[in-house]
Amino acid sequence: MLKIQTFEVNPLQENCYVVSDETKECVIIDCGALTESEQNAIIDYVKEEGLTPVHNLGTHGHLDHHFGDAALLAAFNLQPEVAEGDAVFMNNPKQAAAQMLGMELEHNLPAGNLKLAESQTIPFGSHIFKIIRTPGHSGGSVCFYCAEENVLFTGDTLFKGSIGRTDFPGGSMFQIISSLRELAQLPDTTVVCPGHGPQTSIGFELAHNPYMDR
Repeated sequence: MLKIQTFEVNPLQENCYVVSDETKECVIIDCGALTESEQNAIIDYVKEEGLTPVHNLGTHGHLDHHFGDAALLAAFNLQPEVAEGDAVFMNNPKQAAAQMLGMELEHNLPAGNLKLAESQTIPFGSHIFKIIRTPGHSGGSVCFYCAEENVLFTGDTLFKGSIGRTDFPGGSMFQIISSLRELAQLPDTTVVCPGHGPQTSIGFELAHNPYMDR
């Protein structure tokens, strides 16, 4: 059974997830921890739980989901794994920080492995994440789906009652609507863990989210 620990981090209140199972292997999803205290909280949790991190996964390349990548690289030798469609953000983090967030990034971030692709699987412990390509918020947005546990990590593609912005470089309203229609094919009981805000479900979003349709 999956154990999902959520850390709300940085001024944009981004959700970083540490996902583990009975084997004690874990993956870290969207490590947007900006401050040293935020980064240490995640690292300390992993160590205190006796976990072995095997992947640092990114649902997309926007920096509010990657501020903590350098800390994870130093602590666990984990490079971020992101889809190639968001290479522009991962390869130029200081420029992206200035243009998109209006901030000066004081340290370098690793560009990582830019090879996540549709239908690729990410094994860890006794579980498997399937990658679902969901462009729209960004060109390289993906979701991570565990069919066995019926859990979906959506990044900024789908929020409770809303969706991610499409006015950033690489964004597209047409693409995100198409992506949402694909997510709508998942079971209604699928638990949705978004990049910002509270958990929800596919069924709830189909009933209440104006952007969702099956």
